[in-house]
Amino acid sequence: MASHEEIDAFLASAQRRALKHAQFAIRDEHLAEDVVQDAMLRLVKNYADRPADELPRLFQRILQNAITDHFRREKVRGLWTTLVSALVPGRAETESDEELLDAIRADEGHWRDASAADQTERAQTLTIIENEIKKLPERQRQAFLMRYWEELDVAETAEAMGCSQGSVKTHCSRATKTLARALAARGIRL
Repeated sequence: MASHEEIDAFLASAQRRALKHAQFAIRDEHLAEDVVQDAMLRLVKNYADRPADELPRLFQRILQNAITDHFRREKVRGLWTTLVSALVPGRAETESDEELLDAIRADEGHWRDASAADQTERAQTLTIIENEIKKLPERQRQAFLMRYWEELDVAETAEAMGCSQGSVKTHCSRATKTLARALAARGIRL
Protein backbone atom coordinates (compact mmCIF):
# COMPACT_ATOMS: atom_id res chain seq x y z
CA MET A 1 0.00 0.00 0.00
CA ALA A 2 1.32 3.43 -0.97
CA SER A 3 1.74 5.91 1.84
CA HIS A 4 0.13 9.34 1.72
CA GLU A 5 3.57 10.83 1.07
CA GLU A 6 4.18 8.47 -1.86
CA ILE A 7 0.80 9.30 -3.38
CA ASP A 8 1.39 13.03 -2.92
CA ALA A 9 4.85 12.79 -4.45
CA PHE A 10 3.55 10.79 -7.41
CA LEU A 11 0.71 13.24 -8.08
CA ALA A 12 3.05 16.23 -7.81
CA SER A 13 5.44 14.66 -10.31
CA ALA A 14 2.69 13.55 -12.71
CA GLN A 15 0.50 16.65 -12.62
CA ARG A 16 2.36 18.78 -15.18
CA ARG A 17 2.73 15.97 -17.72
CA ALA A 18 -0.88 14.88 -17.25
CA LEU A 19 -2.09 18.45 -17.74
CA LYS A 20 -0.12 18.80 -20.99
CA HIS A 21 -1.43 15.45 -22.17
CA ALA A 22 -5.03 16.48 -21.44
CA GLN A 23 -4.54 19.91 -23.03
CA PHE A 24 -3.25 18.33 -26.23
CA ALA A 25 -6.23 15.98 -26.33
CA ILE A 26 -8.99 18.38 -25.27
CA ARG A 27 -7.55 21.69 -26.54
CA ASP A 28 -9.07 23.66 -23.71
CA GLU A 29 -6.88 24.52 -20.74
CA HIS A 30 -9.68 24.84 -18.18
CA LEU A 31 -11.45 21.64 -19.21
CA ALA A 32 -8.10 19.83 -19.24
CA GLU A 33 -7.46 20.98 -15.67
CA ASP A 34 -10.86 19.62 -14.63
CA VAL A 35 -10.19 16.28 -16.33
CA VAL A 36 -6.77 15.92 -14.67
CA GLN A 37 -8.16 16.89 -11.28
CA ASP A 38 -10.95 14.32 -11.63
CA ALA A 39 -8.41 11.66 -12.65
CA MET A 40 -6.24 12.44 -9.63
CA LEU A 41 -9.22 12.27 -7.30
CA ARG A 42 -10.28 8.93 -8.77
CA LEU A 43 -6.78 7.56 -8.27
CA VAL A 44 -6.71 8.59 -4.62
CA LYS A 45 -10.28 7.51 -3.94
CA ASN A 46 -10.17 4.14 -5.68
CA TYR A 47 -6.53 3.02 -5.68
CA ALA A 48 -4.83 4.44 -2.59
CA ASP A 49 -4.50 0.88 -1.29
CA ARG A 50 -2.27 -0.15 -4.21
CA PRO A 51 1.54 -0.30 -4.11
CA ALA A 52 3.34 2.89 -5.15
CA ASP A 53 4.92 1.24 -8.23
CA GLU A 54 1.42 0.60 -9.69
CA LEU A 55 0.31 4.23 -9.42
CA PRO A 56 1.80 5.50 -12.73
CA ARG A 57 0.11 2.78 -14.79
CA LEU A 58 -3.21 3.14 -12.97
CA PHE A 59 -3.14 6.90 -13.28
CA GLN A 60 -2.51 6.79 -17.02
CA ARG A 61 -5.48 4.46 -17.49
CA ILE A 62 -7.70 6.69 -15.34
CA LEU A 63 -6.55 9.79 -17.24
CA GLN A 64 -7.23 8.17 -20.62
CA ASN A 65 -10.68 7.09 -19.46
CA ALA A 66 -11.40 10.59 -18.14
CA ILE A 67 -10.44 12.14 -21.49
CA THR A 68 -12.57 9.60 -23.36
CA ASP A 69 -15.49 10.28 -21.00
CA HIS A 70 -15.13 14.00 -21.67
CA PHE A 71 -15.44 13.48 -25.42
CA ARG A 72 -18.39 11.12 -25.03
CA ARG A 73 -20.24 13.62 -22.86
CA GLU A 74 -19.53 16.39 -25.35
CA LYS A 75 -20.74 14.27 -28.25
CA VAL A 76 -24.01 13.34 -26.56
CA ARG A 77 -24.52 16.84 -25.18
CA GLY A 78 -24.00 18.20 -28.68
CA LEU A 79 -26.51 15.72 -30.08
CA TRP A 80 -29.21 16.72 -27.61
CA THR A 81 -28.35 20.42 -27.76
CA THR A 82 -28.79 20.29 -31.53
CA LEU A 83 -32.12 18.52 -31.16
CA VAL A 84 -33.46 20.91 -28.54
CA SER A 85 -32.08 23.98 -30.35
CA ALA A 86 -34.16 23.00 -33.36
CA LEU A 87 -37.20 23.53 -31.14
CA VAL A 88 -36.13 27.09 -30.31
CA PRO A 89 -36.43 29.35 -33.35
CA GLY A 90 -33.54 31.66 -34.16
CA ARG A 91 -31.04 30.07 -31.79
CA ALA A 92 -27.49 29.39 -32.90
CA GLU A 93 -26.14 25.86 -32.59
CA THR A 94 -22.97 27.18 -30.97
CA GLU A 95 -24.69 28.32 -27.78
CA SER A 96 -23.75 26.57 -24.56
CA ASP A 97 -26.15 24.22 -22.78
CA GLU A 98 -26.85 26.86 -20.12
CA GLU A 99 -27.61 29.48 -22.78
CA LEU A 100 -29.87 27.00 -24.56
CA LEU A 101 -31.79 26.17 -21.38
CA ASP A 102 -32.15 29.89 -20.64
CA ALA A 103 -33.36 30.42 -24.20
CA ILE A 104 -35.97 27.69 -23.85
CA ARG A 105 -37.21 29.23 -20.61
CA ALA A 106 -37.22 32.72 -22.15
CA ASP A 107 -38.99 31.46 -25.26
CA GLU A 108 -41.85 29.92 -23.31
CA GLY A 109 -43.71 33.20 -23.80
CA HIS A 110 -42.84 33.08 -27.50
CA TRP A 111 -44.41 29.63 -27.80
CA ARG A 112 -47.62 30.88 -26.18
CA ASP A 113 -47.70 33.56 -28.88
CA ALA A 114 -46.65 31.16 -31.66
CA SER A 115 -49.11 29.81 -34.14
CA ALA A 116 -51.18 26.82 -33.18
CA ALA A 117 -49.30 24.76 -35.79
CA ASP A 118 -45.90 25.66 -34.26
CA GLN A 119 -47.11 24.91 -30.75
CA THR A 120 -48.52 21.58 -31.87
CA GLU A 121 -45.33 20.63 -33.73
CA ARG A 122 -43.15 21.43 -30.72
CA ALA A 123 -45.42 19.53 -28.33
CA GLN A 124 -45.48 16.53 -30.66
CA THR A 125 -41.69 16.50 -31.00
CA LEU A 126 -41.20 16.66 -27.23
CA THR A 127 -43.74 13.87 -26.77
CA ILE A 128 -41.92 11.73 -29.34
CA ILE A 129 -38.62 12.25 -27.51
CA GLU A 130 -40.17 11.37 -24.15
CA ASN A 131 -41.85 8.28 -25.60
CA GLU A 132 -38.64 7.07 -27.23
CA ILE A 133 -36.79 7.45 -23.92
CA LYS A 134 -39.54 5.43 -22.22
CA LYS A 135 -39.09 2.63 -24.79
CA LEU A 136 -35.42 2.13 -23.96
CA PRO A 137 -34.56 -1.00 -21.99
CA GLU A 138 -34.56 -0.20 -18.28
CA ARG A 139 -30.78 -0.29 -17.76
CA GLN A 140 -30.13 1.84 -20.84
CA ARG A 141 -32.77 4.36 -19.77
CA GLN A 142 -31.35 4.51 -16.24
CA ALA A 143 -27.79 5.02 -17.43
CA PHE A 144 -28.82 7.58 -20.06
CA LEU A 145 -30.91 9.67 -17.67
CA MET A 146 -28.34 9.56 -14.87
CA ARG A 147 -25.43 10.49 -17.15
CA TYR A 148 -27.00 13.06 -19.45
CA TRP A 149 -29.99 14.48 -17.62
CA GLU A 150 -28.75 14.22 -14.04
CA GLU A 151 -25.12 14.81 -15.16
CA LEU A 152 -23.65 12.17 -12.86
CA ASP A 153 -20.19 10.97 -13.84
CA VAL A 154 -19.54 7.38 -14.89
CA ALA A 155 -18.40 6.27 -11.43
CA GLU A 156 -21.42 7.80 -9.68
CA THR A 157 -23.77 6.24 -12.22
CA ALA A 158 -22.09 2.84 -11.86
CA GLU A 159 -22.39 3.04 -8.08
CA ALA A 160 -26.05 4.08 -8.28
CA MET A 161 -26.86 1.30 -10.76
CA GLY A 162 -24.77 -1.34 -8.98
CA CYS A 163 -22.72 -2.19 -12.06
CA SER A 164 -19.28 -1.55 -13.52
CA GLN A 165 -18.26 1.70 -15.17
CA GLY A 166 -17.80 -0.19 -18.42
CA SER A 167 -21.43 -1.33 -18.26
CA VAL A 168 -22.56 2.26 -17.77
CA LYS A 169 -20.60 3.33 -20.86
CA THR A 170 -22.07 0.46 -22.89
CA HIS A 171 -25.63 1.21 -21.76
CA CYS A 172 -25.23 4.93 -22.57
CA SER A 173 -23.76 4.24 -25.99
CA ARG A 174 -26.54 1.83 -26.89
CA ALA A 175 -29.22 4.20 -25.59
CA THR A 176 -27.85 7.12 -27.59
CA LYS A 177 -27.67 5.09 -30.79
CA THR A 178 -31.16 3.67 -30.28
CA LEU A 179 -32.64 7.11 -29.63
CA ALA A 180 -30.90 8.65 -32.64
CA ARG A 181 -32.18 5.88 -34.93
CA ALA A 182 -35.71 6.06 -33.51
CA LEU A 183 -35.91 9.83 -33.86
CA ALA A 184 -34.48 9.74 -37.40
CA ALA A 185 -37.04 7.09 -38.35
CA ARG A 186 -39.79 9.47 -37.18
CA GLY A 187 -38.38 12.29 -39.28
CA ILE A 188 -36.54 14.14 -36.54
CA ARG A 189 -33.08 14.89 -37.91
CA LEU A 190 -30.24 15.77 -35.58
